[in-house]
Amino acid sequence: MSPRIRGLHACRAWFQARPRAADAVLALALLVAGLPQLYLEELPGGLERYYAQTDVWHLLLVVAVTMTLTWRRSRPLAVLGLIVAGEVVIAVAHYPPAAPDMVAFMVAVYSVAAHRGLAVAALGGLVALVALNAFMLVFPGDMALMSVLTDNAFVVGVWALGRNLRLRRAYLAELEDRAARLERARGTDARAARVEERSRIARELHDVVAHHVSVMTVQAGAARRIMDRHPAGAREAMTTIEEVGRTALSEMRRIVGVLRTERDAEPAGELAPQPGLGDLGELLDHVRETGLAVQLWIEGEARTPSPGVDVAAFRLIQEALTNTLKHAGPQARAWVRLHYTDRDLTVEIEDDGRGTATIMAGNGDHPGHGLVGMYERVALYGGELRIGPRVGGGFGVRARFPLEA
Repeated sequence: MSPRIRGLHACRAWFQARPRAADAVLALALLVAGLPQLYLEELPGGLERYYAQTDVWHLLLVVAVTMTLTWRRSRPLAVLGLIVAGEVVIAVAHYPPAAPDMVAFMVAVYSVAAHRGLAVAALGGLVALVALNAFMLVFPGDMALMSVLTDNAFVVGVWALGRNLRLRRAYLAELEDRAARLERARGTDARAARVEERSRIARELHDVVAHHVSVMTVQAGAARRIMDRHPAGAREAMTTIEEVGRTALSEMRRIVGVLRTERDAEPAGELAPQPGLGDLGELLDHVRETGLAVQLWIEGEARTPSPGVDVAAFRLIQEALTNTLKHAGPQARAWVRLHYTDRDLTVEIEDDGRGTATIMAGNGDHPGHGLVGMYERVALYGGELRIGPRVGGGFGVRARFPLEA
């Protein structure tokens, strides 16, 4: 962008932030453009005897009438009244009409219509029409019917232009407000989805930690009973307690910060062991029964992840395949790939369906909550998640979970 264009943009922004200064510049421009007419333009023949000679008082009146436009946005009706009063003084003093104050009159009519409600705008338009016709009777000149109709039509047109621009601004403001409300509602839905997902994750982690604590309790009891007669077995039990305790502490750190309300608490009978990657075959069989062709690949040496990661990876695959069933179409196919390395586990779920836009936007009353839940689960275990359209069509989900020792 050239320096000149940047300067124009900066100047425009400055005036937009200072509307009164912009209106003052408008009034000055009218004066500079119209004042020479008072001294250079000759009146038509025969009209000299009706008007007084232009003098300093006439000049001051024109300046005062025109400069009232400085407040045309904040006090449009008062500005119109002052301009009409100034025109009355000019008419009583028999000064000739001048271009600046006549244009200021039209600008004031426009400002009342553009910056006030319908009742005030209608009052301003009525005042303008009455004043215009009164001036046409006072000032000598052409009083032909066509001239009168033209002048009145011009005032009505200026008023209608102001009303139209006001309605357009109100319409655009309503659209912006509606967009802001939708954005706030979308943010509220996303936060609610995250809270809901965190609550579910907390319940699952509760089961994992409870299992570890149970194992520690059993091992501690066994070590106490055999400590005197079988020291080696007791040491082995204590080692097991140490390892399980570290795992439980690691899982407990995941729970910290995950909120859980009383209404989210489920009955004890529903706290069954959570599924993991060992149950993946059963999940894929169930999906195939619905008609979706699914293939599974396992790459690398399979390792046992922590219980929390095990549950999170299973739930991620389950959610991705559920989205495929809902949105990909009847002829879609899906692929699940587990890639193990020494450091991490990568889970990929892809399909060749047609539900990309629907999955990204969500549906129903909770748009995109499944995707929000995916991000929450992966982030909870320090992983990375990528979701989006697949090359060649369809949709893809790729998550990487660190494998902890």
